[in-house]
Amino acid sequence: MSFIKLSKKLSPDPVSSKSDSGVCRFPLTAEELSRRQNPTTIHELSWRIFRIMAEFVDGFQLLSETKKEVTFWGGTQILPESPWYKFAEELAGKVAKDGFTVITGGGPGIMEAANKGAKMCGGESVGFNIQLPQEQGLNAYVTKGHLFHYFFSRKVIMASSAQAYIFFPGGFGTLDEFFEIVTLIETKKMQKIPVVCVGKEFWNGLFHWMKSVQLDKFHTIHASDLSLIQVIDTVEEAYQIISKSEERTFF
Repeated sequence: MSFIKLSKKLSPDPVSSKSDSGVCRFPLTAEELSRRQNPTTIHELSWRIFRIMAEFVDGFQLLSETKKEVTFWGGTQILPESPWYKFAEELAGKVAKDGFTVITGGGPGIMEAANKGAKMCGGESVGFNIQLPQEQGLNAYVTKGHLFHYFFSRKVIMASSAQAYIFFPGGFGTLDEFFEIVTLIETKKMQKIPVVCVGKEFWNGLFHWMKSVQLDKFHTIHASDLSLIQVIDTVEEAYQIISKSEERTFF
């Protein structure tokens, strides 16, 4: 991301005519930078802030219309023939039948599987999608959705959206969301809710490293931090955890 100087006309500085007051650096993507010839104005900055506000308002408005939310995270590269896709679809269908709202990032892979399971069982299927240069459009199984431009506003909405979080095998985005949720719970910025990781074969290496390196060797985490996470291998295990979860009372 590049920066462009943002400036407005001010009275000459009484001390130095070369003063930098009134000038700031404003982040622009490479695409935005290539399209502009003049510096960004205060007016344009204000409209960007309004766009950010609108994303929060729209996201929270959608959440206010749902209940008993469970959020599914996982890789966009997971194909329909994968056992993880089938797992997510089956689990989402089971909880949807019990009146839970299934929430995902609205994209392909595990997100599509969860939305599909919920929709096929007549449940509420929500997708909070993000505009990306290459990947993902909204999958066909979302019944309620919102498209975000900014990752950070989407992350806030997703972090306030559920009484249980289910993490399937995935990439950096899945791990990013996983560590954010665990950090919010560990720091008591979020009430303690189930954090379920599906697939011991995928997750055990990470948790072995966390225990042996972070906990035992360097003491950078506490044993209680690891107790916030449950690793399971079956649909029934995940279903039982979700069934016993309680609705969030604060964000």
